[in-house]
Amino acid sequence: MSAKPAAPPAPVAAPIPSEDIIARKFDNCVADLVVNAGLGFGVGVVASVLLFRRRAWPVALSTGFGAGVAYSNCNFALNPYVLPGTKVLPPSKQ
Repeated sequence: MSAKPAAPPAPVAAPIPSEDIIARKFDNCVADLVVNAGLGFGVGVVASVLLFRRRAWPVALSTGFGAGVAYSNCNFALNPYVLPGTKVLPPSKQ
């Protein structure tokens, strides 16, 4: 009978440095800003052409709405105390 080789040990996950966590959250915030402001810009252009006789204010308003939503999402991502009902516990000592 052939002996099966021993299974390799499971890899141990190294802790992620805090600056990498913040960098990932900030990258998500920037990506969210680009997407939401771009969608707002597109909606504003369509609304401006179809509804408001090619005025500029619908474009600026909807782009601002998109940027405001992105700011709000980023605030929730970076500051968990803002969410109602969220309890942030201190790290447990082991």
